[in-house]
Amino acid sequence: MIPIVLAAALAIHVGPMGPDAPAREPQMAANPSMVGLTFGAGKAIYFSASHDGGHSFAAPVKVAEAGIVPLTRHRGPRIALAGNAIVITAVVGTKADEGGHVHGLPSDGDLRVWRSDDSGKTWSQGKAINDVPASAAEGLHALASDGHGTLLAVWLDKRGAKGTKLYAARSTDDGVTWSRNIAVYQSPDGSICECCHPSVAMGATGKTAVMWRNAVGGWRDMYLVTSRDGFTFSPPQKLGEGTWKLNACPMDGGGLAVSSSRILTAWRREGNLFLAEPGSPERQIGTGRDIALALNGNRAFAAWVDGSKVEAWFDGKQEQLSETGAFPSLCSLPGGGALAAWEENGTIQIRHLP
Repeated sequence: MIPIVLAAALAIHVGPMGPDAPAREPQMAANPSMVGLTFGAGKAIYFSASHDGGHSFAAPVKVAEAGIVPLTRHRGPRIALAGNAIVITAVVGTKADEGGHVHGLPSDGDLRVWRSDDSGKTWSQGKAINDVPASAAEGLHALASDGHGTLLAVWLDKRGAKGTKLYAARSTDDGVTWSRNIAVYQSPDGSICECCHPSVAMGATGKTAVMWRNAVGGWRDMYLVTSRDGFTFSPPQKLGEGTWKLNACPMDGGGLAVSSSRILTAWRREGNLFLAEPGSPERQIGTGRDIALALNGNRAFAAWVDGSKVEAWFDGKQEQLSETGAFPSLCSLPGGGALAAWEENGTIQIRHLP
C-alpha cells in the first residue's frame, strides 16, 4: 500500500505503510527550516519532513529496519534536529524476549542512532549508544538537542545487578560520536519504575532536564534532575506535593519542556493529569493518560488521551482533537504555536495548535 500524505484544512494524515504496518508512536522536532516527523510501522522506522511549518509532509523515507521494533507504550523512535543533522534513535533487536513481561520486546535490544545530513533523503547505518549490549532491552528512552551540535539520550537500563536504572550518553558533534554511558540515577530501593518512559529536554543555552518515574518506598512519583554539561546532574527532586502509592507500573512517563527561563513537567497520578514546575505545587488540568507537553515562550501546550479521545490544552482551555486516537506528541514551532501528532486508525494525524 502506498503511504497516504494528505493536507486538509485542519489536519494532515500520514500512513499506513502497508496492510499489516499501521503507523505508530509519532514524534516530532522543529527548527526554522524544517519540521521532522518520525514513527514506526511494522519492522521499520520512518522519517517525513515538512518545509512549510507542518502544513504538509513529504512521502515518508525508511530510516532503518530490524527484526523487532517495539512500538508499544511509548517505545517508538525519537527525533532531534542538531546543527545540520537529523538524528533518530530507537531501541531495536532481533531476538524476542519470550519470558518478558511485555510481548514483543527484544532480549538483545540496543539503543541505536541514525543520522542524515541531506534533509532526510539518506540515512547512516545505525550504531549502538548503550555500551553494555542488550542493557536497553526495555525499549524506553528519550532524546533531546540544544538545536546546535549537542544531544543527550537517556534510557531505562538493566545492566549490572538486579533492577532498572536511568542512564544517559552525550554527543557534541551532531550525533556522530557518543560519550561513555553515564549513570544518572538508581533508586535506593533497587529499581526505578520499570516501564515508564523517561523524558529529556534541552534549552538553546544547554540547560538540560531529565525526568522519570521513581519507585521508592512503594510510591511511584515523578522525579527530575538538571545538568549543564550532560555528565553531572543535580540531586534528584520529587515533583509535586502529592504522591501515588502503587505496587505496579502505570506505563506512563509524562512530558517535559525547557525554555530559556522555565522548566515545566506534565504527568499522571492515578487518573489525574498535572502540570508542575520544580519546587512548586502541581496544577491539575484534566483526567486521562499519556500526556505530552511543549513550551513556546511562556505558552504551554499539552495533549493526552482520555478514554479513546485525544484532548489538547493551551491558554487555559481544553479542546478535543480526535474521537479515537492514542499516544499524542507535541513540538513547538519557531513561528509560534505547536504541532500535535497522534495515532489514529493506522495513520499518524497531525494538527496545528494556534
